[in-house]
Amino acid sequence: MRDRAFPVWAIWALGLTQIIGYGTLYYSFPVLAPAIAREFTLSEQWIFAALSASLLAGSLLAPTAGRWMDRVGAAWLMTIGSAAAALAFVLCALAPGRVTFVTALLAMELTSCFVLYGAAFAAIVQAGSPQAQRSITHLTLIAGFASTLFWPLTSALHAHLSWREVYGVFAALNLGLCMPIHWALLRIARRGSRLAPSPPEVAPVAGPAANEGSTLDARSRRTAFLLMLAGFAIEGFVLSALLMHMVPLMATLGLGAAGLFIATLFGPAQVASRLVNMLFGGRLAQTHLATIAAVLLALGVAILAATAPWLAGAVLFAVLFGLGSGLISIVSGTLPLELFGRDSYGARLGWVSAARQFTSALGPFAFALLMSRTAVETSLWSVAVAGLLGLSAFVLIDMVKQRGRRGRHPVLGNIIGTIRSDQGPRRHQAPSSGPHDMEKI
Repeated sequence: MRDRAFPVWAIWALGLTQIIGYGTLYYSFPVLAPAIAREFTLSEQWIFAALSASLLAGSLLAPTAGRWMDRVGAAWLMTIGSAAAALAFVLCALAPGRVTFVTALLAMELTSCFVLYGAAFAAIVQAGSPQAQRSITHLTLIAGFASTLFWPLTSALHAHLSWREVYGVFAALNLGLCMPIHWALLRIARRGSRLAPSPPEVAPVAGPAANEGSTLDARSRRTAFLLMLAGFAIEGFVLSALLMHMVPLMATLGLGAAGLFIATLFGPAQVASRLVNMLFGGRLAQTHLATIAAVLLALGVAILAATAPWLAGAVLFAVLFGLGSGLISIVSGTLPLELFGRDSYGARLGWVSAARQFTSALGPFAFALLMSRTAVETSLWSVAVAGLLGLSAFVLIDMVKQRGRRGRHPVLGNIIGTIRSDQGPRRHQAPSSGPHDMEKI
């Protein structure tokens, strides 16, 4: 954590704002939803449907938010976003009826586009840090405690305060802590813009293929980008489908009181994966890290489906699922940087956020529908298969990278040119060795 352009204190401070942001905007909602539903005489399903609609709206805004980050700077938008989040919490706390509450909830989730990981990753990259990937890893390690802290914190607050008063506390946290920190980041962002080298001289970020995006031709870049969005969208679906049903799912599988203990293993495992990656994953390509994450997610779900209600199998599921989730959070910021570089980084992160948030909004309802129509084990196997599709997307990205590197390799290019000149117009060779096939490499 020796980045001159992004100092240690800033990473810790930004980690604090991410803990508060994810804790207040996302993890607190399931704890408060029953009380909200009772006050407005609505079912909990209706309340969660309103949350999903708000998340879907946020996914539509995310690409635009990413473009704004590139234009005016992520630190500016995070500062404004913190104030907007505080205002949204106040509106929720004061909402007199259902319509006003849902409107305020919509505003709350729209502000998440400007204060959570996508914006934080962009702020680090825009600061001109020569070790941006490492800084992102450190940030996700700190922010990984959001669920571990805010599930019990929200429960403790709600034991003494109404849900409206809890939202008032959350408004104060966003305004009193997050906004000043994001404002302080503006100075680092300005310094980074002055110190950042010109594009041909950009220092490589951590990892063996930091600027590999520059070796991909236009077609390969489009293919890799679409595959990346597909992979993150699928893994977002897998994660949200099980996370929102984690505790009741354990009970449905017959694990009883042990289900709550199993669910609590997810957070520590998520943090552990980020710590291991920070210590030992510095030389690992981010495409490989994404592949490992997808394997862990699919494998964890498959083990749960195959072993339930065996307690040891459920524990292994929670650990593997947490490890995969922690790594996915990292590569959602580092993989676009590795593939495409710093240019238009905010816009690409916006699309990544949109893809993940869109499927994350649909995941819990799709899984609930599956469980109502089929056996729980069948539903789990379906999610595991979906995870394998995400794995396939990341594997294909690595193949696209390898193809792009071979196509731009200077020695290989000279060999191809020699073959073309020697063979001239001849076309009688086997298709597998002809010059036209070499052009496809």
